Amino acid sequence: MDTLQSLSREDEAARERLNSASEDMVQRTCSWSDINTGSWNTAGLKSFAPVLAGAFSELQAHIDVIETEGFEAVADSGKTEVQMTGPVIEVTARPEADVQVIMSGHYDTVFPEGTFEGVADLGDGRLNGPGMADMKGGLCVMLEALKAFEAGSLRDRLGYKIVLTPDEEIGNFASAEYLTRAAKSGAMIGMTYEPAMETGAMSGGRKGSAVFDIVLHGKAAHAGRAKEEGRSAIEAAAELVLGLEAMNGTRDGVTLNVGSIDGGSAVNIVPDLAVVRFGARAPDAESAEWATSEVRRLFERAIARDGISGHLHGGFYRPPKPRNAAQQALFDAVHATGQAIGLELEFVDTGACARATISLLLASQMSILSEFAVVAFIPMKNMW
Repeated sequence: MDTLQSLSREDEAARERLNSASEDMVQRTCSWSDINTGSWNTAGLKSFAPVLAGAFSELQAHIDVIETEGFEAVADSGKTEVQMTGPVIEVTARPEADVQVIMSGHYDTVFPEGTFEGVADLGDGRLNGPGMADMKGGLCVMLEALKAFEAGSLRDRLGYKIVLTPDEEIGNFASAEYLTRAAKSGAMIGMTYEPAMETGAMSGGRKGSAVFDIVLHGKAAHAGRAKEEGRSAIEAAAELVLGLEAMNGTRDGVTLNVGSIDGGSAVNIVPDLAVVRFGARAPDAESAEWATSEVRRLFERAIARDGISGHLHGGFYRPPKPRNAAQQALFDAVHATGQAIGLELEFVDTGACARATISLLLASQMSILSEFAVVAFIPMKNMW
């Protein structure tokens, strides 16, 4: 892969255009941050989508706002319900060009409505607000970088498709088909505008991630008069949870975490329902297969108990992002480009999972550049 040794006159002009837009980028990001787009806030997502589409219409590109059909989610009642979300926004420019790039991003955040609002100026050029880095700031960087590029003479040599999704923070279950279709379009590379680490480093290799919901049903009975007639779903869930947590440390790099257990009612009633929600991480495909088989084994053991039934939902929806030869070649080219503008860009392997958009693009075997947009400090308490 060719590397950049120094900036051309065209490059310098684009860089200057970006620098001159910095104040407008900050103002736009702050205004976007003020609109709550938590992943479960369907109304907020739908109200923000036309704002986002309007901003990207500043490009010389075709805009499609596509309503999604929603996705199935397990409620605390144990029943499967359809969760609606916002639309997917696709931006397409010059699909006939020889060089094609896929760009992806999301406009949902992890913050429910009313939990984190307003932008605070922390000084020293730092701002704190919901989605400022992850990733409304990244969307602004994407937009302004493209505007700077398209103002130059090289624009006709490159085409691109942008896919902006409303549900990345919860797995892209409604928007996965649009990312997958874009990934199979024959583009050379994919670019995902997630925030960089606080040091400015970008992610190299990342683990794959799974989310599971297990619903267990027992038999209710009065705990005083007929305890022996009941079958406790929570007791079965407790044994299941111990088995899941015991998987930690069994295989190198595989971790499981039980996030919540719901079920039961009054203390004088044998609980006939339990919902166990947990996540898993795995460094490679073989480890992911092992973890999935162990989860199924423990589930089968739980429903083999007398009077217990249930169902298992979920699995690995984000495959691992490997640091392979193709990825490394892209990393090396980016590092060389950084040196040409006085930056030492690093790529760091991390135990965090590959973002859903990255994973779906990786499924096409293209090389991916990610976590390079806004430099951010995101406390662990906010990393969901």
